[in-house]
Amino acid sequence: MKIRPRWIAAAALLAVSTVSLLAYGLGDPQSTLLGPALIREAGPREVALTFDDGPSPFTGRVLDVLRAEHVHATFFLCGANAARYPELVRRIRAEGHQIGNHTWSHPWLYLMSEASIASEIDRTQDVLQEITGRRPTLFRPPFGVRWFSLWPLLRERGLTMVLWSDRGYDGRLDAPGIAKTTLEQLKPGAIILLHDGFETRASAEVDRAATVRALPAIIEGVRKAGYAFARIPG
Repeated sequence: MKIRPRWIAAAALLAVSTVSLLAYGLGDPQSTLLGPALIREAGPREVALTFDDGPSPFTGRVLDVLRAEHVHATFFLCGANAARYPELVRRIRAEGHQIGNHTWSHPWLYLMSEASIASEIDRTQDVLQEITGRRPTLFRPPFGVRWFSLWPLLRERGLTMVLWSDRGYDGRLDAPGIAKTTLEQLKPGAIILLHDGFETRASAEVDRAATVRALPAIIEGVRKAGYAFARIPG
């Protein structure tokens, strides 16, 4: 049977469309196509400040700024880092901030087995409960990447997936650039993504000084825009 060129073109288009749809559904932080996730807060005049990858030696400096500015945030912690700096985890909790699960070792979840993803989540839940006396109810996947088995695992554990709608790109920009980029994306209910650590790398490889320097300008700009800060409930 002769295969017509238009059938080949149609098949190729379908394949590309399918791959693009999956890439969007599994990797774009604005997508809830393949499963539920919190991307924006409900409060119309509130924004949520969130920090990923901690704790690290820079977490204390972030906490100093937040305390001075009377702002509460949500910290998505890696289990390996929490085990390394339990005193910072306790300080986050003691100062009224929310704590979420950011996996144990900050892996890409693409193509990971269900058992491996479960282990990443559960080890982190266990160490955070051991340190703070409470199991988190919030989860953020590393890099915003999801995999098909993730949603049922979160549902079984009573965890809400939290993504973001406003990113400061604090791994690429200097302090003024971080503040400018963050404030340009402000919208009602924005969830702002910043970092107080760098995956689970050793402290010598972590430098979030630019984030710390940008933070006062971000807080000032958010308030001037008429927004208040809120922790993500959980």
